[in-house]
Amino acid sequence: MDLVAFRVSMYKGIVDSDWVEVNPLTVLVGKNESGKTSLLKSLHKLNPYVPELYDMAREWPRGRRSERDEEHIVCQAKFRLSTQEKSDLAQLTERENVPDTVEVSRNYRGQFKLSFGEDIFLDNLPNGVNNTLESLPKVQDEFGDLFKQRAEACIEEAKRFAHEERFSELSELIQDHDLLLLEALTPSEPPQLLEFEFREQYLAWLQQLVGSPAQLPSLQSKVHEYVIERLPTFIYMSDYKIFRGTAQLDELQSRKDTDQLTEEDKTFLTILNLSGLNLGELVQLGQGDSENIEQRQYELDDGAATLTRDISDRLRQRRYEVSYRTDGSLFMTFVKDDRDPALIRLEERSKGFQWFFSFDLMFMHESKETFEGCIVLLDEPGLHLHPEAQKDLLRRLEHYAEGNTLLYTTHLPFMIDLHHPNRIRVLKETDNGTVVTTDLTEDPPEARLVLQAALGMNASQSFLVAKRNLVVEGVNDYWILMELSNLLERAGKKGLPEDVRITPGGGASEAVHVATFMIGQKLGVVTLLDSDDAGRTAKDKLVKNWLTRYQEPQAEVILLGDAVETSGDFALEDLFPEEFITAIVKEAYGRDLEIAGVNEIELEGEDMLWKRIKRFMTKNEIKITKGSIATRLRKKLSNMKDASELPSETQEMAIKLFQEIRDAFPEV
Repeated sequence: MDLVAFRVSMYKGIVDSDWVEVNPLTVLVGKNESGKTSLLKSLHKLNPYVPELYDMAREWPRGRRSERDEEHIVCQAKFRLSTQEKSDLAQLTERENVPDTVEVSRNYRGQFKLSFGEDIFLDNLPNGVNNTLESLPKVQDEFGDLFKQRAEACIEEAKRFAHEERFSELSELIQDHDLLLLEALTPSEPPQLLEFEFREQYLAWLQQLVGSPAQLPSLQSKVHEYVIERLPTFIYMSDYKIFRGTAQLDELQSRKDTDQLTEEDKTFLTILNLSGLNLGELVQLGQGDSENIEQRQYELDDGAATLTRDISDRLRQRRYEVSYRTDGSLFMTFVKDDRDPALIRLEERSKGFQWFFSFDLMFMHESKETFEGCIVLLDEPGLHLHPEAQKDLLRRLEHYAEGNTLLYTTHLPFMIDLHHPNRIRVLKETDNGTVVTTDLTEDPPEARLVLQAALGMNASQSFLVAKRNLVVEGVNDYWILMELSNLLERAGKKGLPEDVRITPGGGASEAVHVATFMIGQKLGVVTLLDSDDAGRTAKDKLVKNWLTRYQEPQAEVILLGDAVETSGDFALEDLFPEEFITAIVKEAYGRDLEIAGVNEIELEGEDMLWKRIKRFMTKNEIKITKGSIATRLRKKLSNMKDASELPSETQEMAIKLFQEIRDAFPEV
């Protein structure tokens, strides 16, 4: 069965999401706290790989307590039946024609219900076990702790199987539960008598529960069980573990033999598995003579070549090669690339590479086992990746979607492929909760921002802009301006006008393209550019080619240096004192500076701060990205109470900058 659509209602902040159509690869776009995680989690609980029921006490929407109802359907999902499934159902029901889709829903009690649409042979299947469930024997406070724990676990498992009408499996629980309860009887006599009485009542109740399907129409029961058994499993992922490439093989073997493997151990074993290597053989070869040691290294080289073949072209920024080395029992994973032939241990590569490497290997491993045929739900993948690496990840997700239906959430513009707009679903917050839409003309401002950045503003979608717009050179500029504006407003000062929307371009020249499109649409637009050669050239192009064509221009161009009344080259980072930014550089690249033997960052020259920093780091053979610094700068600003915590010179220049922006907009 293939998922084609789903709908969520009365789950956390979602009152009714409306029907959400699903492609093999679907992206849910929305700002933080817009309900993306809630949407995935509610869908996940329809049929999770690890059993997990809906929790009305925690998940029913706040402020609607009087409406609580265990019978309420939380999630509905439509599935397209395969040719074989339709054939099986036709034979089972003795019908010539079977509908193409089946709708499966689940309520807060955990019960499944099926519907085959208008041309139905089943409407809503009755549960048939409610009367038996109501006669469930009670777990008493006088029971011993272990027995109480076992009893509650047995009841939950039996209830779940009954609600899902998995009767063939339910009958197998009787002997298992009997043994579990016998082993948990409290030694002391008073509670043991109560526990023994409960055990007898529970086993009788369970036997009655197993027999309850006889109350159901046999055809409905058979069809229900057929569909539920073939319902795809949902896998939800939000915790993307970083793989470890180093281990003491003998110690790892000992933990494996005693069933004491850690999560790090498991990720390491995954690397070995994907490389075709066996831990036991490696340990045994390492304890032999020189010939065995040589054989072990041959095995390692072959395993590394195997893994390299699978991953070498997955990150297009560079081509990577894996190499394994051992020193006694110590196993190490090294990775080199086509730009730098030096072997670097996996743990010392960039966090972005480690994340991508780990995510890809994990998915390769699981897709052959756990994930096969499942529906995969990824919550915010790629957060720690460089934009180019995010594009690589997006290509990998397309590959994964060839074998599994895959849905993922994001607020990252580079995680959206605008060549496939049919994949995009936008979350919108309303007075009646979160809804999901494919109508981009109704997008909330935050979703527009993500799509604008993803478009690089391809300038063909007039609905992605506002009446008054501020165009900046990049996404980093957007975030810094927004944080500074928020800090000023919290201090009782003026920041960016509330109705102004910031649109990031892809550099000065791209910002010109964005602005010209807006001008052509007769919108209010101010373009903010760095005071450097690229910014000045872009300003001249915009003014000469466009602004002079309008008798009543609705646009302005501002150079940052002019706005804050400084001379020379100037970018947003120059709003901050040198020591303020270099402290962030030390935090981000402390390890690299230590390896290079650098104690202090000493900048030279009078040009823009970022250029001086990059020149210093390059001189010390340290690779640095502007995005990593901008991310930490944004986090530092977001943790401030208000503008009073900014350096005094930064606060003064920010006030001047926002005043200049406000003055540049036409009156509305």
